[in-house]
Amino acid sequence: MKIVRLILPPVMRLAVVLVALLFAAPVAFAGGALERVTIETATGPIVFDCEVMRTESEREQGLMMRPYMPELRGMLFDFGEIRTVQMWMKDTILPLDMVFIRADGSIARITANAEPFSTRVLSSGEPVLAVLEINGGLAAKYGIKPNAHVTHALFANP
Repeated sequence: MKIVRLILPPVMRLAVVLVALLFAAPVAFAGGALERVTIETATGPIVFDCEVMRTESEREQGLMMRPYMPELRGMLFDFGEIRTVQMWMKDTILPLDMVFIRADGSIARITANAEPFSTRVLSSGEPVLAVLEINGGLAAKYGIKPNAHVTHALFANP
């Protein structure tokens, strides 16, 4: 019994530390390698390292239940076709800016600071090929505006 008391406290301490690290660490990204997405602004290019969601199941999961995303990280949703897109924030913890992007890489519209956990439908307003989600407020902070150009392999060259 004496051995159990000597071993148990360090094991319990280790368990507590591991659980604390698990909840304190940012959630790892779901996909493979991050891909660069560059947005041209009046003050110069802004580069985001992005996960690219290409399948229906990846797009459905999106950023749901993620408690943290680094500032210049994002998620690019590739819809595989040009169409009107509708998004929502159900089960999304972070406020996000949604950047709706046409097939030629130009920004159609931006929905700023989409409300976490909201089921309100956020529409592209016109046919687009993709949506870039970034942390809420970054579009305003970096001067990202409609008609700015987005560079990524997904979009046609200008």
